[in-house]
Amino acid sequence: MRVLAVASEAVPFVKTGGLADVVGALPAALAREGVAVTTLLPGYPAVLDALAGAEEVARFADLPGGPARLLRGQAGGLAVAALDAPALFDRPGNPYLGPDGADWPDNGIRFAALGAAAARLAAEGGFAALHAHDWQAGLAGAYLRHAGNRLPVLFTLHNLAFQGHFPAALFPHLGLPDAAFALAGVEFHGGVGFLKAGLWYADAITTVSPTYAAEITTPEGGMGLDGLLAGRAGVLHGILNGIDTTAWDPATDRHLAARFDAADPAPRAANRAALGRALGIAADPPRPLFGFVGRLTWQKGVDLILDALPALLATGGSLALLGSGEAGLEARARAAAAAHPGRVGVAIGYDERIARLIYAGADGVLVPSRFEPCGLAQLCALRYGAVPVVARLGGLADTVVDANPMALQAGWGTGLQFSPPTAGMLAAALRRAAALFADAGTWRRLQRNAMATDVSWTRSAAQYAALLSALARG
Repeated sequence: MRVLAVASEAVPFVKTGGLADVVGALPAALAREGVAVTTLLPGYPAVLDALAGAEEVARFADLPGGPARLLRGQAGGLAVAALDAPALFDRPGNPYLGPDGADWPDNGIRFAALGAAAARLAAEGGFAALHAHDWQAGLAGAYLRHAGNRLPVLFTLHNLAFQGHFPAALFPHLGLPDAAFALAGVEFHGGVGFLKAGLWYADAITTVSPTYAAEITTPEGGMGLDGLLAGRAGVLHGILNGIDTTAWDPATDRHLAARFDAADPAPRAANRAALGRALGIAADPPRPLFGFVGRLTWQKGVDLILDALPALLATGGSLALLGSGEAGLEARARAAAAAHPGRVGVAIGYDERIARLIYAGADGVLVPSRFEPCGLAQLCALRYGAVPVVARLGGLADTVVDANPMALQAGWGTGLQFSPPTAGMLAAALRRAAALFADAGTWRRLQRNAMATDVSWTRSAAQYAALLSALARG
């Protein structure tokens, strides 16, 4: 079965978040299920460089934003189609933000062009289904349907917080019929809703964990789209994300100071030492070392970590933090490191080696998100034997088994959950983690359980393949 996927980013070309990891890894997992995926991406410089010498297969004279051509080839382990439209995509840096950090003012046109190209390629390329990811691909279904094409559309929602809402003045430039600007169409609160359109026109909707699928149908979690999502609950599916367990393998990871596996996790100590040297954290086991890797934002609960820092330090623990984001949180993190030398280490930005050393050397990884569709940090932590401490919501609730007394007695537990996501509850979880850490046998059992967790794409790819097959059969 041939499927066209369309997304705004993919590893290894362009990445701003977990969307890119999923789009880059899922095709290989689906191939093992008999699904051949071609991935349509914007023609960013990194994509076109990787496709140097690729075949031109089509020209579009009338896309939103002007003419473009379509290139196809193999790159980064993917079958790639690239929309080569220099006026729209030949820009350095972040794919959505200009040099001033604000959204590109023509983002609506840029990603409308991507959706329109996806609809044409899907309709004319012999594909069995179209798989659109997030708001940037949200108009693809609208273009298909208003062209009279009934090719099945699967829409995957990765994060409801990003909706792609634009003024009504954009609509005349989209090339859609007037009838599309309606409640039963692309109109949303008087403007053009890309994500809303994706949800409306899809034959099936997936999101990235079962718990998040339930959360987004409620007023508390639906971010204004709960009514639509609740109305489409019959075609809404929660399918957990996985990670590429070949790329994320502590037994082969070239970034580590020492490689290890579940059978012999002792070399984690060398990674802990290397992490301490990199971030200026004193090497003083048996104190617990907690890590954080991610965006420094309110959503990720970074302020909760900083608010709970006195409790963490009171347990004897240390903190290794890597990330970038909101200026105020970056400043608070730097101040914490300055105030607690040897106990708090901070790296602002992103460093692949430090990220992997945190997973491979920290005793626990903190994921105190206020909402989390799936989360990848806890999956990497499980894979590398760093016990996750997570808020009990979204995909975090679905992927981490809380080490409560009953679970411990039964030999279960892969991490610690807390709820609600507040600094006080995080502090309580840190104290509980420190108590478990003090019992070396219990902590080793948690680490073994964590590393035995299946965080691959295998089960989820089978679910996607079954859903795509059902759609193709009609």
